[in-house]
Amino acid sequence: MSGTTVIEAAGLGKRYRRGVPVDAGLRHTLERFVRSPLSALRGAKMETFWALKDVSLEVKEGEVLGLIGRNGAGKTTLLKILSRITRPTEGWAEIRGRVRSLLEVGTGFHPELTGRENAYLSGAILGMGKREIDRKFDEIVAFAEIEKFIDTAVKHYSTGMYMRLAFSVAAHLEPEILLVDEVLAVGDINFQKKCLGKMGEVAKAGRTVVLVSHQLNQIRRLCERVAWVDEGGIRRSGPTHEVVAAYESAMTVSESARKDAGIAGHSRGGSATRAKFVRWEIVGRDGEAAHHLESIGPVTIKFILQVWRPIATAVHGMALYTHEQELLFADATRKLQLSPGEYHLSHTFPMLPLRPGPYSWLATLYDEGDAEVIDWWSCVPDMIVTTENHQSGYDEWNGILNLPTSFEAFKDSLAVQSKGNEDGRD
Repeated sequence: MSGTTVIEAAGLGKRYRRGVPVDAGLRHTLERFVRSPLSALRGAKMETFWALKDVSLEVKEGEVLGLIGRNGAGKTTLLKILSRITRPTEGWAEIRGRVRSLLEVGTGFHPELTGRENAYLSGAILGMGKREIDRKFDEIVAFAEIEKFIDTAVKHYSTGMYMRLAFSVAAHLEPEILLVDEVLAVGDINFQKKCLGKMGEVAKAGRTVVLVSHQLNQIRRLCERVAWVDEGGIRRSGPTHEVVAAYESAMTVSESARKDAGIAGHSRGGSATRAKFVRWEIVGRDGEAAHHLESIGPVTIKFILQVWRPIATAVHGMALYTHEQELLFADATRKLQLSPGEYHLSHTFPMLPLRPGPYSWLATLYDEGDAEVIDWWSCVPDMIVTTENHQSGYDEWNGILNLPTSFEAFKDSLAVQSKGNEDGRD
């Protein structure tokens, strides 16, 4: 992406102390300290850990960057360093522009001041004049929906009121750079919808946004680039659909292993002494991408079956589930005659229009003659759909199907131009 670099960081590291272990007990430690303070301090081993280690980052003007990763991966620590709330232990970071941070409820607000006073204080910190804040003030209050309490000290606000005002101030006072940490998860569903809409407006206005969120649909909708933070470092950075897909794939590895081991209700059924499914793949995909679906279709799914003893009346079934184990599709093929050997059982679909995310296949083999389940396999790894998202820009209107569409409107034989994107998303 071309443009001026407004956030730049190199070799960032942040080390914290986990605590002072007291192996011999508090009493003996205090006695040693009274007798010889220096030796007692030298004897106390400070356990430390790195919340961030060797992180380098670059964000261009007008870019919306998403940060994803597990809890405790270091995302919030990185934002705190960029916000100048905490200093890095090593490395450096430089931000060029007016910054507003929303890292937790009430960040930057004084509890003794009213909502009105905090709004003006926040604007002043951003370098805005009183007239400029006056022009935005009514919009801020209306968006936050706290008209009756705007002159009440914010220490008396509920968490929801606090958050609504904090987000409204940050979004409407137009900082050049906005740092947001999971605040969209706070509040009721209607407020979250309003926040998402406003974040979209902020992004379209050309302001730079760095957003931390565990809600990957939000990340897909708002961000053009994503950095995956893992164990204090940047594990992967790049286009949103690629990085989110890799993250979802990694997050399902442990669950897939549990399914294959017969844990959490996903036990492998059948005796598996006559035949067994050994692997599955998407035809035409190799290596790490063998289980990634990158296009809507056509697509062929192949299950590899190893047969050791003949089966004269085999029935092969397959089914597709969402990550929440909602059945999407199932089919069965009967009257298969299988002799010993390796079989490739292929299913070709004209299209699999699924929204991005993880899905799981079920492959089964049944002997009608002996009324025996031979193998019942919840396939591992999961299938990760990384196609472009063609759905509505509003999360509440996101379904399972991901169908590309075209739109035309005519009046008196004249085409009517749509104000939205060609695919109908906002």
